[in-house]
Amino acid sequence: MRYKVGIRFQMSQFSSLSLIGLVTAITALAQTPPPTATSPSRPAVSARPSALSSPSPSSSPTTEDLVNSLDPADLQAIVSLLKANFTDPNAITDTELNRATVEGLIIRLPRGVTLLPAKENATAETPGILYGEIIGGHIGYVRVGSLTAANLQALDKSLSSFALKNVNEIIVDLRASQQTTDLSLAAEFAKRFCPKGKTLFSLRKPTSRQDRVFSSDRDPVFRGLVMVLADGDTAGAAEAIAAALRFYDKALVIGQTTAGRAAEYSDLLLPSGKILRVAVSEMLSPDGRSLFPEGIKPDLPVEMAMADKRQIFQLSSEKGMGPFVYESGRPHMNEAALLAGTNPEVEAAEAAQQRRGRAPEKPPAYDPVLQRALDVVTSLEVYQKR
Repeated sequence: MRYKVGIRFQMSQFSSLSLIGLVTAITALAQTPPPTATSPSRPAVSARPSALSSPSPSSSPTTEDLVNSLDPADLQAIVSLLKANFTDPNAITDTELNRATVEGLIIRLPRGVTLLPAKENATAETPGILYGEIIGGHIGYVRVGSLTAANLQALDKSLSSFALKNVNEIIVDLRASQQTTDLSLAAEFAKRFCPKGKTLFSLRKPTSRQDRVFSSDRDPVFRGLVMVLADGDTAGAAEAIAAALRFYDKALVIGQTTAGRAAEYSDLLLPSGKILRVAVSEMLSPDGRSLFPEGIKPDLPVEMAMADKRQIFQLSSEKGMGPFVYESGRPHMNEAALLAGTNPEVEAAEAAQQRRGRAPEKPPAYDPVLQRALDVVTSLEVYQKR
């Protein structure tokens, strides 16, 4: 087996977006064709300035770098000069500037502002069902799925089953836990693992004088070793749960960076019937750090294609997760390979196969994120026995 190995913003009157409006308008106009054409999409960028985005002395500055360097006088001058000199006056009307402002805001605040079609066109996502099993005879695995009341009951049932079988290590898989609006219910999931009387996460709203705090009012059900699996599908309150488990249980977060949507959203109705979805509050970890919009970066990064993961999750309801982490007929990794994140036996076999002129066979479905968590748990068990 091989490893590959809040923004706090405030939406006021539209006319008061003078500075940020001009910045985003210029950014959007720099890459938007006349109004009859559709503008190409470009990678989302963070609304928070970063030193990493500054151009290096040896590279040419990007349009974004140049726009971010403009002061208010430059911004006003550019708009005035465009209105007076641009060859197509219809592209620099107030309406087009407002459109560019909205487009620029959506581009610059990708996790904070979303424009949606009319509500009747929206389709609800199918809730993910909680799945649990014991892997290798002694390691508990729980894929939480959606943060619903039914899944909370299923979690309690799984944890009770683990206790009866003396399971002391558990892997909490949050890679299928999408956004939820019921934060009180989401906090109940974290309470099963976090100490009583402690803050699980907080919700901070710019217009409110006091944070809304979610705390644990019960003793944890599980007190053993915890690993957390996360990726870009880990969103909203699930990100706050991951942060709480990392803070209180010293859980390692394994996988990929979370969605960066740990916020409370409001759907604001537009005159046309379209919806403007705006992040109005940001979630904070137990130590007061904002989880929005950067999300949670993993302690152990492991790449995995979303399509492969979803296929495995679908198949695991019948086969369990074992077939997707243990490869039959291949030797186990040695300790040195484990530390290096490689498997020399498999690499040698594949190299020999290529030398014989045959293309390597397509490998079966495999979950390297879960495998890495199992490797870490096993390594810790060996270390503790010594």
